[in-house]
Amino acid sequence: MTQTVKLDIMSDPICPWCYIGKTHLDKALAATPDHPFIIEWHPFQLNPDMPVEGMDRREYLERKFGGKDGAIRAYAPVVEHAENAGLGIDFEGMKRTPNTLDAHRLIHWAGIENKQNAIVDALFQAYFVQGRDIGDHEVLADIADSQGMDAAVVMKLLKSDADRTDISNRDAHSRQMGVTSVPTFIVANQHAVPGAQPPEMWERVIGEIMSQIEASPAK
Repeated sequence: MTQTVKLDIMSDPICPWCYIGKTHLDKALAATPDHPFIIEWHPFQLNPDMPVEGMDRREYLERKFGGKDGAIRAYAPVVEHAENAGLGIDFEGMKRTPNTLDAHRLIHWAGIENKQNAIVDALFQAYFVQGRDIGDHEVLADIADSQGMDAAVVMKLLKSDADRTDISNRDAHSRQMGVTSVPTFIVANQHAVPGAQPPEMWERVIGEIMSQIEASPAK
């Protein structure tokens, strides 16, 4: 049996650097189909105090970055890196900044069905490309359905308090561990890799891990 290595990813589905970082990682994984990683996604809300209904995105950005000019300056590198990664983010189409607690609940439930990566991809696509409000229960249920999950079950769970406390506690735990920004990747429960790293970095990491596995005595 091939030895596996855990890759834990702290992320938020409204974080553009997380979208870029996953795209880079996916490129490296595709280049090495026999990679050893077992991936699990973990909640980290960029805006844990966001109102449940979310808020107007322009207002949010200007408040966060000190006005329109500040928001434009802050997002200039995001636009550049997204384009370099081949991502067509529709910044004009994104009208609201949602509270992402429910999106994180969906990612958690997707993990039970081994569909986390697909759901994370679908959430990024919905928010950054389609301009959908991923804080809306109908949108989340539709995303779940698009990836083969039971939309009716997901909607019922969303309307309940299922796993709310668990998600909040896991988010808090990441902060207590010292995670201050996302994406943050934890390799083998030991090495923290912050930020949207380029595919070449991940290819080196995968190569080094596979060399170590090959050099270690068989168990």
